[in-house]
Amino acid sequence: MSTPLDSYDDVVTDLDPEPGDLETAELVVSDDALVKAFALGPGAELDAHEHGTSTNVFHVLEGTVTVVQGNEQEPVEAPGVVHHERGVAHGAKNETDETVIFTASLCPMPS
Repeated sequence: MSTPLDSYDDVVTDLDPEPGDLETAELVVSDDALVKAFALGPGAELDAHEHGTSTNVFHVLEGTVTVVQGNEQEPVEAPGVVHHERGVAHGAKNETDETVIFTASLCPMPS
């Protein structure tokens, strides 16, 4: 029996954060890449952080998330893609009344 190629629905259906909460799930984990799904309930935040040796890309899949990058903040509506250069602080906030879902791809994996 083969395995389905798309694991998104199986993983994301289990993400159901309460207001103010953040839930995550790993979609892809390999030697050179990590893709995580993030679900932010209303008012939730992914604190700004950086990856000195990895590029990070957000793919906004559901809702509108306020992306923080360095000293800037900008709402990004699904579908949307945001590229974070290596070493640039980045995070996300949900300033809406609905849950937002985005993935973050990290390449290469930090050592």
